[in-house]
Formats: sequence, C-alpha cells, structure tokens
Amino acid sequence: MGMGTVRVIPWVLCGLAGLAQAQEPLRLEALARCGDLLDRQQQSFCLQAKGIEEGPLTVMLGGQPVAAQRDGQGLRLQLRQGAQASAPVWLEQAGRRSNPVWLSMAGSHVLAATPAEVAKNMDGLTTYVDLVSVIIEERFDGLGEARKLAEKYGAQVVGAIAPLNTYQLRLPVHNLVERDAMVLRLGSEVSVDAVVVEESSPEGESETEGRKEQPKPSPDSDEWAANRFADAVNFYQRRVLAKKAPIKTTPIRVGVIERDVDFDSPDFARFLQPCQAPRSCLYARDAQQPTQHGSSVAGILLAERKGPGYSGFLRGLEGASQGFEVLLERNSDAGITANVAASVNLVEDGVRVLNWSWGLHRVGALNVEGDEVDSLVRSGLAMSGYEELLEEFFLWLRREHPDVLVINSAGNGASFSGTDEYRLPSSFVTDQLLVIGGHQRSDGPAVPLDDPAYVVKRASSNVDTRVDISASACTHASTLNAGEQGAVHCGTSYATPMVAGIVAAMLSINPTLSPAQVRMLLRRSAMTLGANYDFEPSDADDLTAPILPSERNFQIDNPDVGRSARLDMQKALDVSVQSLEQARGR
Repeated sequence: MGMGTVRVIPWVLCGLAGLAQAQEPLRLEALARCGDLLDRQQQSFCLQAKGIEEGPLTVMLGGQPVAAQRDGQGLRLQLRQGAQASAPVWLEQAGRRSNPVWLSMAGSHVLAATPAEVAKNMDGLTTYVDLVSVIIEERFDGLGEARKLAEKYGAQVVGAIAPLNTYQLRLPVHNLVERDAMVLRLGSEVSVDAVVVEESSPEGESETEGRKEQPKPSPDSDEWAANRFADAVNFYQRRVLAKKAPIKTTPIRVGVIERDVDFDSPDFARFLQPCQAPRSCLYARDAQQPTQHGSSVAGILLAERKGPGYSGFLRGLEGASQGFEVLLERNSDAGITANVAASVNLVEDGVRVLNWSWGLHRVGALNVEGDEVDSLVRSGLAMSGYEELLEEFFLWLRREHPDVLVINSAGNGASFSGTDEYRLPSSFVTDQLLVIGGHQRSDGPAVPLDDPAYVVKRASSNVDTRVDISASACTHASTLNAGEQGAVHCGTSYATPMVAGIVAAMLSINPTLSPAQVRMLLRRSAMTLGANYDFEPSDADDLTAPILPSERNFQIDNPDVGRSARLDMQKALDVSVQSLEQARGR
C-alpha cells in the first residue's frame, strides 16, 4: 500500500452497493484521538467518513498525503510528534474531496460517556457515573500523581488536559452512590485541587433559547444593520486597500467551540475546495442538518450567501484581508471538560480569538423576575468542578497566552451573568474574557440607527455589569437550497460570533492590541441602547456595564453615559486603524 493510499476491502462495502450510482458526497463526520490518549509522541486518530467507495483513497494532512489504515468503517492515522504539525485533514477519492477538519497534535483529549455510562442524579440531570477528572495541584507532576491516585483507588487514567494539570480517571464504580463516595475521597487527597464531575447527555447540547422570550423578527428583517455590519465590511475594504497609506493586514486564526457544520449547504460548499490565504478557510466536521447550532454560529463568520448583509462577516473582508482561518472544534461530547480541552488545543495551535457560544446556570439560579432558570442548569457539585477547571484555564491563558481573547455568550436565562452562583463561565472577571449580551430591533416608531431606541434588550438575554457589550441576537439559519431564506434563530449564542468576527478583524488591522485594549476600543466605539439609569438601573433593564465618562472622552454630560453598550462594527474598525496610526507615530 502506498503512502496515503487506502485499499478498501470489497466486503467492507457490501452495505454501500447502491452508493456508486448516486455517488454520495465524500464527508468527514468525526475525528478524535484514539488508542493511548496519554502518548504525546505517537498519537493515533480515528476518523469516520461517509461516501467512501471502492478504490484508492488518499488522506491529506496539511496538503501532504499520509498513511492510513482501515479501522472498521473508519480510518486510523498514526502520527509522530515533531514529524507532523497540527493541520487540516481531508479525504480525496476519484476526483471528490471531503470537508477539511482540523487535526490538533497538541494532545489534550477527554472521553465522553456512552449512554450506558450515565445516570440521573437527584436533580434529574444526566451525570457521568465512572468518568471524572482530577485537577492536580501545580507543585505536583500531574501525570505521575494521577497514576498514583489511579493505582491507589483502582482507577485508570484515560484522558488528559496536561497544560492544566488535569487528568481524566475511569473509576471502579457502578452507581452514583459509589461515585460520590470516591469523589469525596479523591477530593481530600493533598495533591488534588478539585474533582470535576461531568453533567451532560452523551449526545451533548447547545446553548438554547431561554424561557422568557419575545417574538422573533420577521424573516426579512435585517437585524445585523443594528451593528453597522455592512458599513464595517465597506470600511474595511476601502480603508485597507486605500491608495494613500494602505494597511498591511495580518492573518488571524479563530477558534469556535462547536460540534460541526453542514457542508451540503450552499453556505459552506466553497470550503470543499482547496483553501489557503488570502482566502478565509473553514475547518469542521460535517453535520447532518444545516439548521444545527454550529452551522448558524459559523455562518455568521463565513457563510457564502447572495445579497448584501447576509454573507458571513469575515467572508466579506476577502480581497482586503490576508485571510482568516476558522477552526470549529469540540474535542468530544464530554461536555464542559471537552470544551476546555478543545480550547487548550486551539490556543496551542495559534488561535488568537476563541468563540464560546455556551454556558451553564447553577441549579436554583433565579431570573430577573425571581423565577428559577430552567435552561442549561447543572448541580452545585458539577458547577464547583467546572469553576475550578475554568479558573485553571484562565490562569494558564494569562501566564502562557496573554494575547488570546475569549468571547463568551451571556446566556439566555433572563438571569444574571456576573456571579458564579448563577452562571459560568461569564462570571469570571479577567481581561481575556468578553461577555456578550443580545439585543433585537425595536418595533416602536422609526428612529435613526444610532438612537438608543433603535433596538431593545432581548427579553431572554442575561444581564448585569459583567456583560461587556451587546450585539444582534438573531440570524438566519443555513438551508440546503441556494437562495432559500432560512428560519430565524435568536439567542446570545449568535450575538457572540458577531463580536468574535469584529475582534478578529480589529486584530488583523492591529495585531499588537491586547485583550484589555480590544475591550476598551469596543466600548469607546459602541452605540447605546436603553434608557439612562445613572448607574442605578431598575427592573434589571440594564443589559451591559454602563458606559462611563472615561469611555466618552471624559464628557460627564455625554448622553451615552449610563446607557448599555451596543456593538458598532464600523466604528470599532475605525478606532483600530487609529490605534495603529498612533502606535506608528510613537
């Protein structure tokens, strides 16, 4: 067998006899570490595809063919650290090309539980029975200590997020009573900082819309106009390519913690073709339906649609930018632990902006009306572990990658984002985390775009001063037919990539901007919404931290002071150019 060529045994294809006639599209649906997850030198990856036919099949990694072996109905790669770097992987066969998926050699990976390995806890939530993660104190050798603990408790080390000194154990338990007893014993070990108990369904879930909703906008409503989306695209194209003092932009890598994208949708069909800078590229697993969460989030960044204001933002910057790479990655379906593992890998692979369109509420969290939040809730036991894990992540980020910025959705529980009793991860206070609320076009009298009454806070959006800025919460889902208008989806999940996209564009103009400077420029350039509350809002109508006089050139009587901040994409780019010019003039 030649390098990178897989000879498929005919009997394997007996169930696919009818595919030759229709020639099913070639798609990569899954990619994950397999084998010994603790081996950083020799890493194995298992791929699942559809549309493979009899005959030669080439596996491409970073543009070069690599050897692969059949493993059941999938493929297995064995790669050596140092010999191959993190890169997109795709399949080629008989003139067909699959979607490219990002393959990370960074090494962090955790296992998801199977349906037989979960149970319902006292709160009625699905929880892992025998898989937990231990965060080892910094002064200990993480892997060595995890193995000692495993030997002591009859457990097995099965996964790792080594940069965070976090290791996943499979415990010798059969029910939640046994698990909880062992978790208590593990937590009392001198070397253990915290134990992370995972609470998520095996199939996972996305950030859903909350119970407290308001009507969605009409399908033809241009919600993105509220953030000057088209104006920003026009400004970037004109200013970067200006004949006088053009700007040399920088390619930026964006990480998106999502499961997959439907490459059968015309929105993403172009990414089935070879892609390299200065074009923008998308790497993701293939989804079953275009209406799923990942396609909608990725579409705000890179969808290929007809008509102004409907294509993805970064797609609109092509021709002027040096390209943006968008890496969609979830690691596995192991809930928040997997989200963090994927984030660590992406950061180590050079991602500058991370899009987190997810978050959790603690059981018992109350919304602004005093009712309990009923969407995306987790027990106190799980939330305490998540809090420790996320704290380790942000400490590592500050220490090792201080230029990386995480953009996080505020949540859709009509609750509060600023305290860990209510929601994670938005309650963390760090320069490297931006929290995004959602607004919607007002149905009141027509007013100018920059009028605070042009939009209203979306009823389900979480609030309080921890929310840094708001953006349009509604977008059109992708479809399978070109020119067809998708259903309207709303939530802070979709406001988040609006901000992630503009932050990536700002950094492409001035890559020296720190996370704190990015927040400052976004707030200084923001439009407003809502009434002026003089910093003492009533009825929780404030959506974001109030605009300060220092964010309006110290004008105490500026009408924006005290109002919530609304993203102005065009102005954000303008002030980024000004920051670059000021840096050059020093």
